[in-house]
Amino acid sequence: MYQLIIDRFDNPNAPPKAQWDGRNRYIFQGGNLEGVRRQLPYLHNLGVQAIWLSPVQKNCMYRPTYHGYGVQDFLAIDPRLSSKPEEARDDPSIVENELHAVIDEAHALGIYVIFDIVLHHTGDVFAYVLPDGTTTNKIPFQHNVESIAWRDSTGKPVREWKKASDIPEGEDDAGVWPIELRSNHQFYRRGEGFEIETDFMSLKALVTNGSTDAREVLIRACEYIVGKFDVDGLRVDAFKHIDRHYGRTFCTSMREFAATIGKKNFFIFCEVFDSEDMIAQYIGTNTLTDNDDLKAADAALDFPLMFVLPDIAKGIHPPSYLANMFGRRHELERHIMSTHGEASKYFVTFLDNHDSHRRVYYSPADNPNAYDDQLEIALGCLFGLQGIPCVYYGTEQGLHGTGNDEEAVREALWGKPGGGFDQNHRFYQLLKKLAHTRGEQAPLRYGRQFFRPISTDAENFYIPGTPGDPIAFSRVLAEQEVVVIANPNLHYQWTGYVIVDIVLNAHNEAFDVLLSNKGETFPTTYADTYPDGRCRYIPITLLPGELQILSNRN
Repeated sequence: MYQLIIDRFDNPNAPPKAQWDGRNRYIFQGGNLEGVRRQLPYLHNLGVQAIWLSPVQKNCMYRPTYHGYGVQDFLAIDPRLSSKPEEARDDPSIVENELHAVIDEAHALGIYVIFDIVLHHTGDVFAYVLPDGTTTNKIPFQHNVESIAWRDSTGKPVREWKKASDIPEGEDDAGVWPIELRSNHQFYRRGEGFEIETDFMSLKALVTNGSTDAREVLIRACEYIVGKFDVDGLRVDAFKHIDRHYGRTFCTSMREFAATIGKKNFFIFCEVFDSEDMIAQYIGTNTLTDNDDLKAADAALDFPLMFVLPDIAKGIHPPSYLANMFGRRHELERHIMSTHGEASKYFVTFLDNHDSHRRVYYSPADNPNAYDDQLEIALGCLFGLQGIPCVYYGTEQGLHGTGNDEEAVREALWGKPGGGFDQNHRFYQLLKKLAHTRGEQAPLRYGRQFFRPISTDAENFYIPGTPGDPIAFSRVLAEQEVVVIANPNLHYQWTGYVIVDIVLNAHNEAFDVLLSNKGETFPTTYADTYPDGRCRYIPITLLPGELQILSNRN
């Protein structure tokens, strides 16, 4: 999967409106749907099988919410994503046709299209009225429902518009759509916080608990968008902030609707920015204490992996952290998964994304390629570990951000000096090989996963507990074992031994190197046996910063 922010990806006809990699908070850089369509062959050649688009629904026109998470009209497409934004404001079919073109051409290339949607909140559609009569876009959380003033089409709060029904006809850029949401009781109106019943900063929370019109309206609106634009899946924003029963109702309803229009494998994954224990409550059929037949999201974004994998690939934390993380997952998901290998379909794995405060890749000005191997190791592990790997746009071109906030990781890719779509770039080429290898090797997609002990003397084997030690794990499916091993140490070669399955692999079993980030051809290695016959292992030599993927049956 490839995640992209439409406004920050490509514009075939104009450069970014500001410094391409600056802290361009709250501006549209000018990326558009035509830019996405133009780069579909580039993504297809990279090996992308699904693109995750930033939200396309119409945001408040008086707010430059280029990221798309401030929806004002759940039934319309934001005209600012068009190659002709001014014309599209008057004629919505212009941007709709451009979106259709993206999806139709993606499908022709065998690429699925996933829409990012928001159920928890709308854009900043009203202001809070303070006791002194002044207005503000956000307030701290209050237990009581607060007085509000709805905004007009310019964003100005109108004190006379105390109820959504006060908004006059013709104000299409004011209030919220569809019309069934234009009622005060569809919003909590309690201010900002981090619970279900609170706003996200100035983004206004919709009522999703109990029995409200908003719940059904949002389902119908999403069905309309999915059906009209032939969408293949959804990523649901802020999933843990909506009522859990409603979350399951929404996912079940969307799957059933998708089935009625011929989509048998409609995929829904959710954002639960939290711990392993919390994520377990939101995926699969039997989510802990839920005693109904509703199915939650198919998968969740793998934040626990994102919290540990980058620092292990950089030699900051030991590989044992990763083994322990997956051990904890295996315990928590026993009620969800029928086999250990089934875990792959429940998690969308990633290294960084639009909400990160920095990209994983670090490129110092005085030595730009000093840490290239670290990113390659992280990507190799991402494509080898259980889960559906998702690459954040620009990773394949070495984007590394400037600063320490979300804007630092939302660069305008097409503005990169020298061009943003170099198919000969080192990272592009590695990702292409990783995608091909994963596609060719079924164990990397479906296999059981085992973290492998290593040794430097073929006698004392251990799961590495020291930062910078090699990362080693196997994926096993039927009679095939694929071994992924990497050396995060950028200064020293590692020579040693890695445990492999003693039942699947005979003495002198051949393991071929399928991929390395350090070359194209490598000698075959052969399994050896511990003198007392208790284990089997293969000898491995890794250059500094090297990743290898090997298989016993290629």
